Amino acid sequence: MHPNEELIHTFYRAFQRKDYESMKKCYHPEAEFSDEVFRGLNAYETGMMWEMLVKSGRDLELQFSGVEAGEKEGKAVWEATYTFSKKKRKVVNRIIAGFEFKDGKIFRHTDQFNFYRWARQAFGVPGLLLGWTGFFKAKVQAGVRERLREYIKEKSTDA
Repeated sequence: MHPNEELIHTFYRAFQRKDYESMKKCYHPEAEFSDEVFRGLNAYETGMMWEMLVKSGRDLELQFSGVEAGEKEGKAVWEATYTFSKKKRKVVNRIIAGFEFKDGKIFRHTDQFNFYRWARQAFGVPGLLLGWTGFFKAKVQAGVRERLREYIKEKSTDA
């Protein structure tokens, strides 16, 4: 198994255990992360995002498969099942992850999923009616960005 393939396995096994500290260690100090909701996060923000999501996802269950990686790139498929905290709705989200590596760490991590399918599950009727619109997606992105900012601010005052 290529070391980068093992790195992806290490990352998702840590995710399954809700071990965000080990997840953070998989990222390069100059890493970038993006998905349909969280856009353009740097390495620190990415680590804090995983910490925030793991801590809030009390019933989070995760499965992963299709892990492949070489020297420069890798991929995996993962599925998260959890209760969306805001609306207490059950969500099953299937994600395709793409990775780029540098110095034996994850340098770029891009997750893709069907935002409309996710929004219907997470928000119910509003997601069904508006989840396909750019306006709704932008509103959700702004909301999670603010939530992450607040989480980081709280963590920095705790230290």
